[in-house]
Amino acid sequence: MRRDRRAKIIATLGPASSDPDLIRALFIAGVDIFRLNFSHGSHEDHAQRHRFIRALAREVERPIAILQDLQGPKIRVGTFTGGRIMLAPATTVRFVLDSGPGTAERIPLPHPEVFKGILPGEKVYINDGRVRLTVTGCDADYFDAVVVVGGEVSDRKGINLPDTLLDLSPITEKDHDDLRFGQKLGVDWVALSFVQTPTDVIDARRLIGTDSGLMVKIEKPAALARFSEILQQADSIMVARGDLGVEIPAEDVPGWQKEIVRQCRTAGKPVVVATQMLESMVASPTPTRAEASDVATAVYDGADAVMLSAESASGQYPVEAVSMMDRIIRRTETHSSYQATIHALTLELDPTVAHTVAASAADIASIIDAAVIVAFTASGNTAARVARKRPAVPIIALTPDGAVARQLSLMWGVHSIESSDVANFQEMLDRAASHATAAEFAKPGDNIVVVAGMPFGEAGTTNNIRVLRVPFAAG
Repeated sequence: MRRDRRAKIIATLGPASSDPDLIRALFIAGVDIFRLNFSHGSHEDHAQRHRFIRALAREVERPIAILQDLQGPKIRVGTFTGGRIMLAPATTVRFVLDSGPGTAERIPLPHPEVFKGILPGEKVYINDGRVRLTVTGCDADYFDAVVVVGGEVSDRKGINLPDTLLDLSPITEKDHDDLRFGQKLGVDWVALSFVQTPTDVIDARRLIGTDSGLMVKIEKPAALARFSEILQQADSIMVARGDLGVEIPAEDVPGWQKEIVRQCRTAGKPVVVATQMLESMVASPTPTRAEASDVATAVYDGADAVMLSAESASGQYPVEAVSMMDRIIRRTETHSSYQATIHALTLELDPTVAHTVAASAADIASIIDAAVIVAFTASGNTAARVARKRPAVPIIALTPDGAVARQLSLMWGVHSIESSDVANFQEMLDRAASHATAAEFAKPGDNIVVVAGMPFGEAGTTNNIRVLRVPFAAG
């Protein structure tokens, strides 16, 4: 079940993709990580999907990662007399800290943290930015705003406040409950929504611990302002272009996407590009040319993974969407311009033994045209350091920890295998050759580059490179 590509595919499961046969078809079509979106569905729905994925992993004997995406805080208006209102441009409306029915002059907003933080001149977006207002004045339990872009607002529509720093934890009571449930299931990654500050990530880490990787979704201007600090605290990053594209001008999203990918690659941490990648395939068996180009751009930038949301969760063509994304990635990675483009980013080498050895292994493999790099890794860090160089050859990560093997499913270019610890140098070479040939990355006579740490089994000791020619079978 090896993949002939480096960038990975995340697919969201939902009503259109929840039975075991379809989940299996999605995996065969190219999915590396399945996303469980806790904004929708019951705990039992997610538990059932979790069981199906784990059973599939045992069947195909491949680690498959599961990403739990927490909903995070949702700011919504209340309800209206008649269920909806129409806001006309240039009119003024008052938002009130109330839960009673509203009107076109008085909109209920039952979120006290908004009234504590909002200031005159700040923007208010309703219904994914379709309706836009600017705050003109505020008090303890109300604020006034002038309508800049009018339109219809119905019950409980979401609000975005791009200029307002809210005194609001990104982990709600619902998220606490969902997180406990996900940890009990044993998810591999947890995605944190609506992060504003590095402290948000630190607080989440205390709750999540180290059993799951922590992925931070970047979707707020406040997070962009402190992105470098947030990146230091996170295990991986998601460029969540849906909400981000509402909170900042649409024309600014491509530049920020490239900058986030660049910083993540520099830090050696996985980065996911998400939202509306093949959106038209929700209802069409083929994407637009612009969508295909969008996926390819993320691949050229060196993103570790690209993600499908509604396309696989609720669309009419989930398997076709995965298959199309797989084909776009493979065609992009084999294009003549790919290697030059992906290596246009010059990465400074950290002056440590571990980073130097891993980078040297990647360079050696490229120079001698090795078939594969085999990285022995306890924590996954050795494989991550090699992947940071984006070598021209695939990477096999051998780890005794099944959780690490699954988390490495997210890492660019890494084919992870759960394998017991080795006891000595010769066993290391034999195991490397055996797995490289069994997984069909190498054949007898090929060169492979082996990178490991000694003493064996100790995390953070990457200090050894060996070039090995795969032996021919005796006789």
